[in-house]
This record gives sequence, structure tokens and C-alpha cells, in this order.
Amino acid sequence: MERANDNNERRKSSRFDMDWPLEYRVTDAPDVHGGIAVNGSDEGLCIHSARNMSVGTRLNIVVIYREEFRLTCFEVVAEIIWKDLCLKEDWSGYQYGLEFVQIKEEDIRKVKKLFPSPIRYRGES
Repeated sequence: MERANDNNERRKSSRFDMDWPLEYRVTDAPDVHGGIAVNGSDEGLCIHSARNMSVGTRLNIVVIYREEFRLTCFEVVAEIIWKDLCLKEDWSGYQYGLEFVQIKEEDIRKVKKLFPSPIRYRGES
């Protein structure tokens, strides 16, 4: 398991369970990959993916979720701050802890509705 540093282990926000599909690509790379957001907060996400990536990698992410009777999404740039193997009965891959580093104003409003705490990210002044 890789960890960026121990300070990232101390959560400041509550985590909310989810099972939402997502698409991501490594920043400035053309290939799109899929994954699942398994929990999240106003500061980041925990995701599962079959792809092996390094701590410190930045990802452009689109998380898809249901809002009432329609599908919608939010987009963020996040950085991998920890990684671990994820072995399940019918699947194996990786689990990643992501920290939000950039998010558009319209997506901040969406995330605030999903996670009750005020959103904070490293890029905020």
C-alpha cells in the first residue's frame, strides 16, 4: 500500500457510502477509463479501478449519479493520495483515495447538495 503521508489519514469530513460509476483520465492523457466511487466527502473520493496508477497522479474525473428521476454528474480534478490492492470475490484491482484539487463553481453546488459539509479543496484560496 502506498500513502502520500500520514496527515492525509486523519479525515476532517464524514464519508458517505455510494456505488456510483465514474470515468477518469490521467490529466493531459487521451485515454478514458472507468471505475466506481465507493465513498466520498466534501474533500475527496475513494474509488475502485482495475488500472494501476501511482500516488501523486492527477485525474480528471466525471462522477455519474442519479438525482430524482434523471442521471447527472459532477466533474473534478483530484490527486491520488493513497492506494491499496482491492481483492474481492469476483473482482480484483486497486482502491484509491483521492483528494479534490480543482472543481468548477457549478460542480461545487452539486457536490454541496450531495455532501452536507462545505466543500474544501487544496486549490481553494
